[in-house]
Amino acid sequence: MNIVQIQPEEVKARLERGESLNLIDVREPEEVAQGMIAGAVHIPLGQIPDRIDEIKQTGEIIMICRSGYRSERACEYLTELGLEGLKNMEGGMLAWSQL
Repeated sequence: MNIVQIQPEEVKARLERGESLNLIDVREPEEVAQGMIAGAVHIPLGQIPDRIDEIKQTGEIIMICRSGYRSERACEYLTELGLEGLKNMEGGMLAWSQL
């Protein structure tokens, strides 16, 4: 499965321009406690099947985790369920923290 990747730099630039992005952070609560991108919705990876109705179908859904691995798995899972517009933030919050 080929998941579309988005660079953290692009996400940051779009947020700085005032775009309202549909960001889903799939990290665990103890990771999110260290900081989250403003406006992101926190749904831990293991809770996605039970909380899928909280994911807005906006045409673009950007998934985020620590390094980009779990968010890519989330993209694959949601794509299999028929959701569209999924993008994985490459490098996750580790890359974001370097901006």
